[in-house]
Amino acid sequence: MAPPSAISSDHTSNGDEIPSSAAPHEPGISESKAKVQMPKFPQPPTFVDKYAERDYLKGRLAAAFRIFGKYGYDEGVAGHITLRDPVQPDTFWVNPFGVAFSLIKKSDLIQVDHEGNVIGGGEVRLLNSAAFMIHGAVHKYRPDVLCAAHSHSIYGRAFCSLGRKIDMITQDSCSFYNDLALYESFNGIVLAEKEGNDIAACLGNKKAALLQNHGLLTVGSTIEAAVFWFISLEKCCQAQLAADAAAGGRGRETIKIQDDDAAFTYKTIGLPIAGFFSAKPLFDVIEKECGSDYMQ
Repeated sequence: MAPPSAISSDHTSNGDEIPSSAAPHEPGISESKAKVQMPKFPQPPTFVDKYAERDYLKGRLAAAFRIFGKYGYDEGVAGHITLRDPVQPDTFWVNPFGVAFSLIKKSDLIQVDHEGNVIGGGEVRLLNSAAFMIHGAVHKYRPDVLCAAHSHSIYGRAFCSLGRKIDMITQDSCSFYNDLALYESFNGIVLAEKEGNDIAACLGNKKAALLQNHGLLTVGSTIEAAVFWFISLEKCCQAQLAADAAAGGRGRETIKIQDDDAAFTYKTIGLPIAGFFSAKPLFDVIEKECGSDYMQ
């Protein structure tokens, strides 16, 4: 015979039924205890010495470029990831123009002030003007942003040609629920200060933007979060392009996630600490594959 808690309600001595506190399929365990609790995510490391923090973060930035290279997010010399300098917060570190993502080392990174001057870093001190215009504005107007990432990934730039935001059609897309901007303009390569400021203004307090006819832009309070949001948004674009095509071929539409469900899911997978922790496997793998090369 099955345990009573699995098949019936509790009873009082006079035969009246009272609601059972037992969890379905888990005899003897209360419903409150049976609910799965998400583990507490590990936190980013903290530093007392800002120079030690700079050295650590530059290593993580170099690893981020290796990850982008592995995923094929390079397109010639286009694309950039920037890191706000912890020692001089009004400056940032970025990849030198023309150096392949897959070859970047910590020592290659260049330091740029908010006037666009290269003030330190590796031997190749060429600065991508578009990188300065976009990222300089983002770092200026978003003091909470440690890292910003932009590249011309295939599915991101394909989806950005549609001039619309992604739909909430998968659990992963809920990471961007009410946290994704759409920049509805394209004026060529971003070489003007106004264009960079307009992109930063459009981004607002959100963690990602779709740049129309251009590509994806993501930001984070950690390098890891900015990188993970970029990869996740790229895959969301890929998933929606495929789902829309499949549904359209049958004269149907994709099934959208309800707002309250999307909002609930966002609170689990869309917060900064979730982005930080979700990137951990990416960085672990690239460290295993590259060894100490990128740390030089």
